[in-house]
Amino acid sequence: MRLSAHGICKRFGSVTALDRVDFELQDGEVHALVGENGAGKTTLMRILYGMERADAGTIEVNGRVVRISDPQTASRLGIGMVHQRFRLIPSLPVLENVVLGAEPNHLGWLDRGRARAELETLSHQYGLELDPDEVVGKLPVGLQQRVEILRLLYRRSEVLIFDEPTAVLTPSESETLFHVIRNLKAQGKSIIYISHKLWEIMAIADRVTVLRLGRVQRSLSRADATPELLTRLMVGEELAPLRRQMDSAPGETLLELKGVSAMSDMGVPALRAVSLQLRAGEILGVAGVEGNGQRELAEVIVGVRPVDAGTISIRGSDVTLASTQERRKRGL
Repeated sequence: MRLSAHGICKRFGSVTALDRVDFELQDGEVHALVGENGAGKTTLMRILYGMERADAGTIEVNGRVVRISDPQTASRLGIGMVHQRFRLIPSLPVLENVVLGAEPNHLGWLDRGRARAELETLSHQYGLELDPDEVVGKLPVGLQQRVEILRLLYRRSEVLIFDEPTAVLTPSESETLFHVIRNLKAQGKSIIYISHKLWEIMAIADRVTVLRLGRVQRSLSRADATPELLTRLMVGEELAPLRRQMDSAPGETLLELKGVSAMSDMGVPALRAVSLQLRAGEILGVAGVEGNGQRELAEVIVGVRPVDAGTISIRGSDVTLASTQERRKRGL
């Protein structure tokens, strides 16, 4: 399916988010939209998906001008969007999340047999195998994303918009997603891929459009794109390599976790035997994609989430069972 936007403008108060933007997605291609945060990428996609109204400009589907007033209209036209934050109901199983709002029915009741058969067909066709009865909230983030994709495929989406899809994935999950996208493309789907990670663009895109400050800087094929050229188009200048010289000498241990484990709100393990030390004069970085325990780690440290195993100490004093108020008194 071909999707194009012509002369799209969008303002939020005094801020111009999009300034006469042209964008074209060809049938059966992966077209990447790149730019710095605030360049207008997500705003443009929200307009194409009916979540925002453009102030000016037109949208065409297969050469026909259309008016996309809401996501339901976009869905009927064959346009679907995988959001950064999934639109799933954690307490429901995979099957019900996929068909919710478009349920097959028999005599007014959900036809589970038909729904299950359609889900299994789509899962096998696109390599998105899932247990239909698994509760979504208990799935890893990468599998929850599969549920989002299956929701769109179940609704016969021909254009799939991926908005920063690897922001919540591990590197191995990202590679799996790329395989899924290639499979979708091979079966005739058209993909818009939003990112600012240039290595992903070089790995997955057929064409690239660069946005900067709400304006299209250039559209080019992947063969003509290099990370250096894309960087220059994104920021408007050459970037010097970043160098940092570390000359601090960390001191005594102020905070220490030993073998800390804790459960998530869904009752599944969020932290498993986590150990770390924070010393005086030190910045300790905790890295990980969303949903891998960062929030729970912060909560057990400040005392608003109970610890199932392990100990927490401040300046050598055990505060594992101490209240948040007591931890604050000790300097946290």
